[in-house]
Amino acid sequence: MHTRWFNEFHVGDKFATRGITLTEAQIVDFALTYDPQHMHVDATAAEAGPFGGLIASGFQTLALSFRLFYDLGLVVESNIVGPGMDEVRWTAPVRPGDTIKTAVEVIEARESRSKPDRGTVRFQFTVLNQRDETVMTYLAITIIRKRPEGSAD
Repeated sequence: MHTRWFNEFHVGDKFATRGITLTEAQIVDFALTYDPQHMHVDATAAEAGPFGGLIASGFQTLALSFRLFYDLGLVVESNIVGPGMDEVRWTAPVRPGDTIKTAVEVIEARESRSKPDRGTVRFQFTVLNQRDETVMTYLAITIIRKRPEGSAD
């Protein structure tokens, strides 16, 4: 896909990413650095825990879901900043061997009142596993440039 500028995002636009499969090593490596809770780093302890086995950190799922969206190329040149996220929910565990993908929908596109070269787009992210079960949802707020004057369409 190509970069989209603010005016090219419309409420209701939907995008789907490729999938990525998480290995046990990836889950443990991430968690050892960023979220070293037993359910993410210790398979034996996790087995006895509430999830019955090792699960990925929700922060890893969040980071991967955004990376998958970014890889679509839609905001590579047009993104200014992501000032926040709302309603982050982890709804099911992600386990070693699971493949996650991200479905993204534009739920709001609003021009800036103070800066005419940009607007704010709110995206609804839904992260799904290989069985199309929702494992995470969140809203991402992104400030996106309008197409630069004189640039090709």
